[in-house]
Amino acid sequence: MQHGSGLTPTAAYRGLGEHFGRLRGISTFVPIDGSAMKVGIVGAGLVGATAAYALVMRGVGREVVLVDVDRERAASEADDITHAVPFAHPLTINSGGYEALEGCSVVVVAAGVGQRAGESRMELLGRNTQIFSQVIPSILAATPDAVLVVASNPVDVMTHIAARFAGECGAKWGCVFGSGTTLDTARFRTLIARRFGVDALHVHGYVLGEHGDSEVLAWSTMTVAGMPLQEFSRLRGSDLTDSDRQEVDDAVRHAAYRIIEGKRATYYGVGAAIARIVDTVLSDRRSVLTVCTPDEEVAGVRDVTVSLPRLVGGTGVLDTFLPDLPDNEIDALRASAKEVRVAIDEALQPLESR
Repeated sequence: MQHGSGLTPTAAYRGLGEHFGRLRGISTFVPIDGSAMKVGIVGAGLVGATAAYALVMRGVGREVVLVDVDRERAASEADDITHAVPFAHPLTINSGGYEALEGCSVVVVAAGVGQRAGESRMELLGRNTQIFSQVIPSILAATPDAVLVVASNPVDVMTHIAARFAGECGAKWGCVFGSGTTLDTARFRTLIARRFGVDALHVHGYVLGEHGDSEVLAWSTMTVAGMPLQEFSRLRGSDLTDSDRQEVDDAVRHAAYRIIEGKRATYYGVGAAIARIVDTVLSDRRSVLTVCTPDEEVAGVRDVTVSLPRLVGGTGVLDTFLPDLPDNEIDALRASAKEVRVAIDEALQPLESR
């Protein structure tokens, strides 16, 4: 593996290798003034609107623009969120068409359709791919230098598709990435924090691979207060058994299913995760987040988009860090990447034949 990330741009970014080489060496702060603190959200459904609300409650940015094919819905969500501003932070919330995205530093892509009864995954991917073929070029026509954060599910596949369309529009490597397993990683850390009665801020560990059933809870990366999990567990006098680990794994992996069963959708957690990601970009925080972006190779699987720990800053993904994982976790990551690659092939099939 090469020094640093050991990962290079996917084939979706052919012709951008020179930019990638420059990007890997980036070390300077990217200044963003108040006039550039504008955020666009395309898709004013539950996830998009909740992300906008989370931005207001966190005080991220100065202006948020909601864009949706249902303009009345977008306008109504903007009005409703505006009424929360006096109780939170002084952001301006607007709605409009794609032209309203001009000047956005970050655009969250939450557009797409849900699965119909009896519809196959391939059919759903085909419909969402068709939507992205129109959405991504429209965004970049309005704001060509924006960082795109994809939140539409299946997020790994849709990020790969978005990157392909963005690449055709001349987008730079790293400026298109997905929310990935950011929320899954937060769930993982929170459950461990609860188990040991500590602040989750002192718990570090990653969920890798697909945002979905094949995701990998990388237990080998988990530390608490800078100590390996096993050592911290011993000091606390509370062993973490295999049964305990399986319980945590199940709670993280199947969290969305349980929430959807009870309320038909998930949006608060991912909305907050999106707000965190947007804040990282706008403020050039240089945070390490488990987001997804196209890679040439992951665990032996070529041209795939899955979540890995990545350095995120003002221009998007700056670098990628594949942890030194034990064989069982590498095998699980490889299996996860293979599943995503199969889904990508399904989504790309209509594009390859056109």
